[in-house]
Amino acid sequence: MYAANTYRIRPATEEDAHLLRRLADLDSRAGLRGRILIGEIDDRAAAAISIDDGSVVANPFIKTAALVSTLRRRADGVRAVQHTPSLRERMLAAIPARLRARTTEAGA
Repeated sequence: MYAANTYRIRPATEEDAHLLRRLADLDSRAGLRGRILIGEIDDRAAAAISIDDGSVVANPFIKTAALVSTLRRRADGVRAVQHTPSLRERMLAAIPARLRARTTEAGA
């Protein structure tokens, strides 16, 4: 088991481009695209994942398997939140269609 504070996971910014290139070069992989999460161990970038396509780059010289697993779960969570309808949409969906029509007419 790992403590909750073993890793730091954060979204990548433009300033992280050099870190991401370095990780990709170390891992002999193509660079990541789209929205990216970076996983740090001891305040150093150790692995990263593309939220959009799930591709991963990691430093092969340190143990990153648990961090990569955590990054995958976090990316899955980010995607799930984005695909979940808003509270308003879920509440409106629970109202029968005949009542929804009256509600929208009254609000107009």
